[in-house]
Amino acid sequence: MARIAVIGAGMGAMAAAARLAVAGHRVVVYERAATYGGAVGRVERDGFSFDTGPGLLPLPAVYRDLFVKTGKEPLEACVELVQVDPSSLHVFADGTRVSLPNASRAGVVAALDGALGAGAGERWGDFLVRAREAWDRTRRPLLEEPLWPNWSVLGDREPYPAVPHKRLLRTRRATTLAEVGAWELRDPRLAALLESHALAYGLDPRVTPASAAVLPYMEHAFGSWYVRGGIRELARAVYERCVARRVEFRFGTAVERLVEKDGRAAGVELSDGSVAEADFVVAGVAPGVLDRIVSSATLRGEGEIAPRGEGSTPSRLTVLVALRGGRPEGAAHRTVVHAADREGELDSLFGEQPGFPAAPTVTVLRPADPAPVPDAEHEAVTLTVTVPSGAQVSAADVERVLSVATRAIPDLRDRLRWHETRTPADIAEATGADGGAVPAPALAAADGRLLHPANSTRMPGLFAVGGWAHPGGGLPHAGMSGALTAGLIVEGPEFRGSQ
Repeated sequence: MARIAVIGAGMGAMAAAARLAVAGHRVVVYERAATYGGAVGRVERDGFSFDTGPGLLPLPAVYRDLFVKTGKEPLEACVELVQVDPSSLHVFADGTRVSLPNASRAGVVAALDGALGAGAGERWGDFLVRAREAWDRTRRPLLEEPLWPNWSVLGDREPYPAVPHKRLLRTRRATTLAEVGAWELRDPRLAALLESHALAYGLDPRVTPASAAVLPYMEHAFGSWYVRGGIRELARAVYERCVARRVEFRFGTAVERLVEKDGRAAGVELSDGSVAEADFVVAGVAPGVLDRIVSSATLRGEGEIAPRGEGSTPSRLTVLVALRGGRPEGAAHRTVVHAADREGELDSLFGEQPGFPAAPTVTVLRPADPAPVPDAEHEAVTLTVTVPSGAQVSAADVERVLSVATRAIPDLRDRLRWHETRTPADIAEATGADGGAVPAPALAAADGRLLHPANSTRMPGLFAVGGWAHPGGGLPHAGMSGALTAGLIVEGPEFRGSQ
């Protein structure tokens, strides 16, 4: 039985902790905050409750596998999963609205044809077929296997089978998501639909590789799921599974330094000056935090993936809205209100001097769930916007978000009881990421620019887990990160991933 110290109680770290405990190890989690979950937080006020992190769960099979592997109770015995249908309502800049069924290709094709004109659905359906090929090519190396030293094959190869496009006597193939939208979808509204999946993860579609087609494909193939009571309930269930497996949690306990002995991780020094010895250390923290607690000059050598700079990775603004009056019957759980000026929004977010977009894309979440509201005469709504990391959010910025949201909820102003905001500074406080940066999922191609560092490090005994390590950000990716890290510790370097 090995002694394992886990730094941080985020979703990836807890997923690793539960698996390691089941394997017979003594696991202690050190979390500087007062609770678990990392970015998966909750705000409660006046009988209302809101998720402050992700609002929906894609690819629930990752957490089903975690619960199967760590105990007798399946995931559905611990939380209630509800498949959201429609998957989303999209409100485009020209006023066009389209409601997309959940996990139904035929339904989506019909909906797009009806809203955008004949042929739109077929083009989107054909795109999804190509996106599936990209998914099949990258699923194992990007989600189910550790990041091997020959990771460069993922950076060199574009897995998305782009359609040849003739332009000015030349035949080209799309290499970015924006080019896929312009050349293959050939409708600005379909392009906006495609690019919104990248923007939600803080990715600029103009430079994001075409392999990002896997993001809408995941939602199409596996559906969008809501956890009754909010995603925070999933964090609670994972925490309770850890406790049931005798994982020890020490909240309000910051790790100040990694203890090294003979060039190997040997424990952690805590904020009170005490040292907890360990045979392995699992770090579920942002790169800047890891750099501060590791005294070695470097954790990675030449040719290895370096952490993405947190300062160059966008963050999120979340506006929590308490409304008078109950949720209307038939209201969509998720509405995406697209920006009127797409290029302007992208220039604001990803330009040389990033700033708050004048008219941002806003995601509106309206769960049909009695848990987040004090009674049936009120509604809890969450508005989410991608913003630059470190962004200073003004009252005028929040007002712009509320104004955009009225395109989804016309009577929002009349019903508004109060609203609160969660800014990049709040995310930084919760996660330790500089500027409140939010990591994106790992993607192939683009010279490996969107890959994340491996779960193993050059320092023996030290492993990395969570959104800033392979396979990157997002709830499913965090869960897989925990599985991969636990596998590398339990089985050693010969571990080849989940089966």
